Amino acid sequence: MHGYRARAGEVVDDIERAAGQATPVVAPVRVHVTGAVGFAERARALLVRYRRRTVLGAVLMVSQAVLYNAVFFSYALVLRSFFGVAPAHVSLYLVPVAVGNFLGPLLLGPLFDRVGRRVMIPATYAASGVLLAITAALFGTGSLDATTQTVAWSVVLFVASAAASSAYLTVSELFPVELRARAIAVFYAIGTLVGASAPVVMGALIDTGDPGELVVGYAVAALLMIAAAVVARRLGVAAEGRSLEALRAD
Repeated sequence: MHGYRARAGEVVDDIERAAGQATPVVAPVRVHVTGAVGFAERARALLVRYRRRTVLGAVLMVSQAVLYNAVFFSYALVLRSFFGVAPAHVSLYLVPVAVGNFLGPLLLGPLFDRVGRRVMIPATYAASGVLLAITAALFGTGSLDATTQTVAWSVVLFVASAAASSAYLTVSELFPVELRARAIAVFYAIGTLVGASAPVVMGALIDTGDPGELVVGYAVAALLMIAAAVVARRLGVAAEGRSLEALRAD
């Protein structure tokens, strides 16, 4: 991008030799180098040329941020306020949730390449929303205690963590190399900005002391995930097994 074409070729050759890859793993792709990309050109690319991909990335990032912030940043308060868990024991209930959160991408991640992005991303987002809605309903009816609530959150986040990971994966492969880093930053910032409202809202709902109010907050997060699944199915890109630069031609 900055004029060092020969050096860039040498670096790639070095990497391929170090990896023991003597021949390209995909068909060669011609890359048009135009230099550093200015703000106006970035905005035009995101809002005009790649508008559908921008919508997809924003929706995926925002919905997963709301779900995660709604659950993680409020669970300690839920345990104390609704289940009477002592502050010294709250962290014990967070461990299984963290384990489920870790195992999700580890076990489900390979399916995004084997089955495909346009199947797995909508499936994990939709499943996360449905599981969250079921958990919220059980919580609202008083059917859960601290232990079963923790099990339920562990299951929800097992799936949701794979969905959230796919959001970061998606925004990192949808745009040309000259836009990719800045696009990731933009979508992360959008997700963080909107997701930051979730702990504030959930905290206010917890303060009411009414489980039904909290259920409404969870229901909103569930609907966002299900809506994101629909968007991902309609606008998703089959990126598995393809070079990043080949995707820019779609």
